[in-house]
Parts: sequence; structure tokens; C-alpha cells
Amino acid sequence: MQIQAYLAFNGNCQEALNFYAELFKAKIQNRQSYEDKKIDVPSSYRQKLQHAELVGKGVHLMAYDASPDTPINHGNQIHMSVEINDKNEAEQLFNSLSEGGKVHHNFREREWGYFGRCTDKYGINWMVNSNI
Repeated sequence: MQIQAYLAFNGNCQEALNFYAELFKAKIQNRQSYEDKKIDVPSSYRQKLQHAELVGKGVHLMAYDASPDTPINHGNQIHMSVEINDKNEAEQLFNSLSEGGKVHHNFREREWGYFGRCTDKYGINWMVNSNI
């Protein structure tokens, strides 16, 4: 079994994936816009992403820009969990993810290791763990 996150954005999917690609040293693949699709979206939305994947070492996310008739409601239905075996790298990643967003739990030592929880500037919830 494999479980993947599929992230929905409100028109800024490409920007968010560029941000995540740099942070996680991953590549954007299978990029498809609404351009040639037989989907009823405004012409101004045709360049938005209907599907894309972010793929790298230990990373595989799928994402898209929800069509304008599908409003995005930011909530806490999904958290992306990242496990890193290096405390300093985990803390640096947490700081980058939380910049411009909101910190819910500061990155600090817990019973099981180091942990922080935040919502990034795109409304995606993240949990960053390091047991070292």
C-alpha cells in the first residue's frame, strides 16, 4: 500500500511547488495545465495546473489548482509529516516552512525527539520530526 498527499491550491499551485521543490531538493514532474483539457474553466485559468507531482528522495506529492467552481477551504484536514534524521536540518526545514505562515508548536525537544508543527504560507499544515 502507498498513501500520497494530493494538495489542492487556489491558483498558486506552481508557486507552491517551486517553493517545495527547492526546500526538498525535488523535481516537478507530470505537469499538466487546464490548457488543452475539455473542462469548463475560464480562459484566465487555462494556464493553472490541473495536475503535477513533486518527486525526490523520500518525497512524492501530487497537487493541483482546484477549478474556480471548487472553493478551497483552509482547514486542518491534512498534515504533511516529515521525518529527518538530522536535528539541525529538521530545524532549518521547519523554519523555512513556517516563514510567512503560522507556528503552532515551536520546534523543540519532545519525549520522542525534536518536533515542530506549522502552517506554511500556502495554508498547508506540516509536522517536522527528528529523533536525533
